[in-house]
Amino acid sequence: MKLGVFTPLLSQLPLEAVLDKLRSHGISTVELGTGSYPGDAHCKLSMLDDPAQLKDFQQKLKDFDFNISALSCHSNPLHPDAKQAQAAQEISRKTILLAEKLGVSTVIDFSGCPGSSPTDLYPNWITCPWPPEYLTALNWQWNQVVTPFWVERAKFAQQHNVRIAIEMHPGFVVYSPETLLRLREIAGPAIGCNYDPSHMFWQGIDPIAAVRILGDAIFHVHAKDTQMYPINLNRSGVLDTKLYTDERNRGWIFRTCGFGHGAEWWKEFVSTLRMFGYDNVVSIEHEDSLLAPEEGLTKAVDFLSTIVIKEPAGAAWWV
Repeated sequence: MKLGVFTPLLSQLPLEAVLDKLRSHGISTVELGTGSYPGDAHCKLSMLDDPAQLKDFQQKLKDFDFNISALSCHSNPLHPDAKQAQAAQEISRKTILLAEKLGVSTVIDFSGCPGSSPTDLYPNWITCPWPPEYLTALNWQWNQVVTPFWVERAKFAQQHNVRIAIEMHPGFVVYSPETLLRLREIAGPAIGCNYDPSHMFWQGIDPIAAVRILGDAIFHVHAKDTQMYPINLNRSGVLDTKLYTDERNRGWIFRTCGFGHGAEWWKEFVSTLRMFGYDNVVSIEHEDSLLAPEEGLTKAVDFLSTIVIKEPAGAAWWV
């Protein structure tokens, strides 16, 4: 395994400055946003139509001796607003094509969430089976919107030697191991997950147990923590719609690795990933509202550097 960084936390810096800073932390792998929610500060899709720009981008990575673990275009390609859906789908399509040109095997996205009918204006994330019209709407979402789009998008990705890693995120139709595996069964092996344990914690899912459930469906991993606040959870529950910056009153918040769970937990997490065949990048994502981005980055690198398993496993002497 190796440590990487998802670069939107340094979006105010040009790419060269980002690579130089990360190199000083011993990092040589980046995950780059190409638009939609992560933005495209460090990786422009316009490179697809500009060979000179593409060559310059590749040269910068080579000069700093960096690799790309994934291109990320987290968005809602199933948005009920046709313009928003089309924009997200086009960014996804172009990101797959750019990944192919760059020799990057993984593109990260959200599954998206439709409305509950063809006439809705906003997404409708359905979380319970009753009253019964909720299940009617959920079946319509999966049968009429989710399945047709992702079957075709998975085929397109496969044709271009790319895998799509869906980040399981509440608010979208794929938010749990069960829903991720449902989509994978429908769309095929080109669909897997970008595994972010922080989203499991606050749903009450044990992230380590979920590794055993997901197995080889894990294509990429984010390093981000969550801290739970039981004193507030008794009032709000986990489906907390207060702003992330209202830390005093939320039931949970995202934290830099080590600030929600300690080294013992993270050692078991990376060991279980290794046990179930994952030996790729652990990409630091910063969304800790209590720490400035650069401080969060430094603390996460310092913490994880002693935990991530860097060497390939060797045969035991008794084998």
